[in-house]
This record gives sequence, structure tokens and C-alpha cells, in this order.
Amino acid sequence: MVKTQTTTEMNNKPINVLWFRRDLRLEDNTALYHSLKAGLPVLAVFIFDKAILDKLKNIRDPRLLFIHQELSKLNAKLKEFDSGLSTYYGKPTNIWEAITSTYNVQNVFANSDYEPYSRTRDNQVKEILKKKNITFHTFKDHVIFEPAEVMKDDGKPYTVFTPFSRKWKTYAQTLSLESLPSEQHLSSMMHLDGGDIHSLQQIGFEQSDELQFPERKIPTTVIKNYHNTRDYPFIPGTSRLSLHLRFGTISIRKTYQAAIQLSEKWLDELIWREFYQMIIYHFPESATNSFKTAYDRIAWQNNEEHFIKWCEGKTGYPMVDAGMRELNATGFMHNRVRMVAASFLTKHLLIDWRWGEAYFAEKLLDYELASNVGGWQWAAGSGCDAAPYFRIFNPESQMNKFDPEKKYIRKWIREFDTDAYPPPIVDHKMARERCLKVYKEALSG
Repeated sequence: MVKTQTTTEMNNKPINVLWFRRDLRLEDNTALYHSLKAGLPVLAVFIFDKAILDKLKNIRDPRLLFIHQELSKLNAKLKEFDSGLSTYYGKPTNIWEAITSTYNVQNVFANSDYEPYSRTRDNQVKEILKKKNITFHTFKDHVIFEPAEVMKDDGKPYTVFTPFSRKWKTYAQTLSLESLPSEQHLSSMMHLDGGDIHSLQQIGFEQSDELQFPERKIPTTVIKNYHNTRDYPFIPGTSRLSLHLRFGTISIRKTYQAAIQLSEKWLDELIWREFYQMIIYHFPESATNSFKTAYDRIAWQNNEEHFIKWCEGKTGYPMVDAGMRELNATGFMHNRVRMVAASFLTKHLLIDWRWGEAYFAEKLLDYELASNVGGWQWAAGSGCDAAPYFRIFNPESQMNKFDPEKKYIRKWIREFDTDAYPPPIVDHKMARERCLKVYKEALSG
């Protein structure tokens, strides 16, 4: 007669825990690989952080739906190994108190996160685990180089992209960057009965069947032509992988390997991403304050009516409006158009960059604090290595240069070239002169 183990007996057995965060994949996952090779059964967990979810305004927030979709895929795959994903909903510190009270946890494995909230959260969790003699192991997985790995010769962080990029590429030449076969060791996962994850309703959200997410696939042809096509929003000339990089559904090592084989210009985009990760790590205050502190003296007009028109894509400037309508409808905006829309808000309308950053944070599928803040501060002139304040995009000339046949414009502005399309809310020449005057006064004070 075979004696079955009770739940108590199973929970008393020593285990390791793998904490999924922004690394929602089973292949080439550093923390997963090391947890599976550590010699104990591995319990995989994901925490729906209530503090983050409570800030989401849309009960059908597409990013959460994407996360839930990917967690469901992970869970289904783990079930093939008689395991599953255990999800939790609440405050991470409370969840870890509960997990470590339920299971005999020896080690916790996770991939590093470099943004201010994540670092604070991880330090709090680390203290909880330390009191219980549980080791918290973190690994580099989200980037090629961690924020402290590419530094100036004097040991200080870079604040200008070009020398950072030069040293980044020099260091990268010494790397082999082989993919880790984490998916080949899933038999080491802890056996679980059930393995059902939280439903969207259980965490206060609803499903939407209208969403279409970019493919988790490296588009080699697009990347090969990236240097020629990246600035034109009416053609599919960008990789659309930013969502997958944001949530770790694709390996940064695989994207890097594709970049060095296919496109130097696309590699530069990956390096910009790591540059901003490095900046937010070393200068966390830049998430809410101007990197160049003098720019916090700017006398923003912050006209709420103008801000609403910008949000709705009704400014009377087609390149700006098409971008905002695309963003509102899809959660995506072409990078060239992001620059034009951000410059228009901060310089034509003199609205604080933080207003625009917050709106993009609410709407972008690929929202990532470091890159979003970095991009907005670049546009406003207040960031590290930013465009000079007197560089002011002309939305009309940008449209004529990068959408000459108005294909992108007409796709998103159905009433373009009709009386229904609104006139410009500000005159370009007047707005430019006003911006130069306001910025100059602030920066000379």
C-alpha cells in the first residue's frame, strides 16, 4: 500500500522559490535556470502587487491583460511537468510573510529590477527573508550590463549617451552571452495539484477581447532595414518588441545577438534603453524632478483645456493628433511621433513634462519608467544628454518630412482635410518665441 503525503508533510520539505516579476518566460531565464540547478524542488510564484494595481485607472488595462495572458501560458506549460504557477494578490511583504510561513523555504531566486519602487520593495523583502535565514538571490537578466557595470574611468555614472554607448560596445565585445537552457530543467519544479492562477476578476479587472499584442518574434527583415525605415510611422519599420522587453517575455540576450548580426542602429536603441535604466538607478530623483535642476524653475502654463485637447488628439497639428489617437486606440505610438508629441506639449503648450509622462504611463503598452522619464526629459530639455531647449520641433515640417503622403495622418484622423478637423490651438511661430523666452528667463535666473 502506497502512503500519500499530506499537505503538511509536503510543506515541511525544503524548497526553493522562483519569483517571477518582469521576466515572464521559461526559456533563457537566468533566475529560473539557477533555481532549477540548486538541488531542491522549485515553487514558482507571481505576486499581483496591490500597490501597483490600485493606481491603474482602466479595469481593462491592456498591460495587465497581457501579463495575465503570459502567466496563463507559463502555468499551462508548468502543468505539463505536474507543477504550476502560484499567484498571490496583495502587498509583497505580506505575501512573503505568508509564503515563508506556509513552506519550508531555503532560498528565493529572482531577476534584478533597477527602478526605485522595485529596489525599495526588494530591500524590504530581503529583510523579511533574512530574519528567517532565507537567502535572496538576484541575477542580471533584464539588461546586458547592470547600472554599475558601465561607468566612467573615475567610477562615476555616465550622463551623456555617446561615451556610455562607446564603452558599452567595447565591453560587449568581450561577452559570449550564451543563452541559458532553463526550459530544459523544468522537471525540477515542485509538484503541485491544481495550479490555477488568479482570475482577472479576483484582482479587480475585466477581460477584453479587442486587444492585439505584438508578436513575440524577432522580425529580422524589419531590423535589417531599421536604419532606413525607423522614422516613418506609416510603414512597419520598427521591431515592436518593446512590450516583450518590458515584461521579459523575450530574452535580452537573444535580442542583443540579433542586433549585432542585423543592425547597428537597432543596437543603439537597446543601448539607449540600458542608458536610461542606468540613469534611473543612479539618479532615482529624476523620476519626478528635472535632471537639470534649473529646469524646475520654468514657469509652465499648464493650461488644462490645452492638455485635454492634446490627450484627445485635437490640437489642430496632424502629426501630434495622429500620434495621440494611435496611442489612445492601441497603446502604441511610433518613436518619431512620440518625440514630436512630447516636444509639442512641453514647448508649444508650455505644459510640465510630468503631465505628459503620467499620461504616457497610463496609456503605453510598453511603459517603462526609466525610458518614459528619460524620453520626456529629453524632449523638455531638462534631462541628461537632452535636446537643447532651443530645439523645438516644427510639427508641420516633421509631418511633411516623415509622412509626406499623409498616409499615417489619414489613418488616424478620419476628418483630416475637412471642416470637422479643428484649427491649431496655438500658432507655431508665437509658441516657439514664447517658449524660448520662458525657458531663457528660467535658466538665466
